[in-house]
Amino acid sequence: MLAHELPDFEHYDLERPADFSLLSSDPELFPVLRHVVDKDRWSGRFVLLGSSGPLLLRNVSETLAGRIGILELRPFSMAELAGRFDWRTRWWRGGLPPLYDLAGGAQQMVWLDSYIQAVLERDLPLPGVRVPSVRLHRFWSMLTAVHGQLLNVSMLSRSLEVSATAVANCLDILEGALLIRRLQPFHANIRKRLVKSPKLYIRDSGILHRLAGLTDEASLEIWAHRGASFEALVVEELIAAATNQLPGPEFYFYRTQAGAEVDLIIRDGLRMCRWRSSSASEIRHYDTAGLRRCMEDLGMERGFVVTRAEETRSLGRGAYSLPLEQLAAGAVYPWTFDR
Repeated sequence: MLAHELPDFEHYDLERPADFSLLSSDPELFPVLRHVVDKDRWSGRFVLLGSSGPLLLRNVSETLAGRIGILELRPFSMAELAGRFDWRTRWWRGGLPPLYDLAGGAQQMVWLDSYIQAVLERDLPLPGVRVPSVRLHRFWSMLTAVHGQLLNVSMLSRSLEVSATAVANCLDILEGALLIRRLQPFHANIRKRLVKSPKLYIRDSGILHRLAGLTDEASLEIWAHRGASFEALVVEELIAAATNQLPGPEFYFYRTQAGAEVDLIIRDGLRMCRWRSSSASEIRHYDTAGLRRCMEDLGMERGFVVTRAEETRSLGRGAYSLPLEQLAAGAVYPWTFDR
């Protein structure tokens, strides 16, 4: 698009030796950009694309402070795939674009294996990561067993036989590379004991399923962690939709020590909406108990359960069941919010 709109647009691929050689004998890129930008400022003059880790982003932010905006390019959402692939395919494959040029099956497995290896051995070490790729792969795979659960650093430390500091470092690396999410708990001034630990998710469902050793969609249906996988899919879709439609939303989960839980709270200033997921097609009383308790605790009028059902229906007392396909259509805002 830029190439068509800007007549003087030039593109350089720094993985191509001929392009990289243009910079190899000069000072580092970011200080040079800072000097050039300060001489003649206008928005969108330079666009830097590619994988990035936490240390690289920190370097960019420090060197180009006040001169740069950072945009997260997310994987495909269900809405972007609508009309070509349904939500079940998106759930199984994940959202990485090259997967949708493949036939699936063995090709998908080979591509994901190569991608995971490339991330661990090429992308992450570039910003200065010093954790061996074998250890990081083992750690990343281990997270599939605690995906969707409260983060317990001590348990992970004992399982890996490394220090809690090493576990925290691995978590920082994977989160900074947008590979995992630590969703923080919501705190309110109520007479309830609330959990203080974040929940941990592997953000892309395709990577999650591959790290867990699943081989096809049938294996996903009988997987013990299928519900947690569906939950993460819903959480990521809601976060993506809210980020696209709301200015600066905040995201939390809610859980009391007694076990009442809501998977996601989206806060937009003084407005909030609550979400819970269920991988079942039919909603049972248990599926809404935590949602209703959260609504009572926080004085909210409405809450929503996302399911695999095909139609929206009222569950009574302000609770609603929404099909996942409706999220893909982007039809959930702004009526879901309470003031």
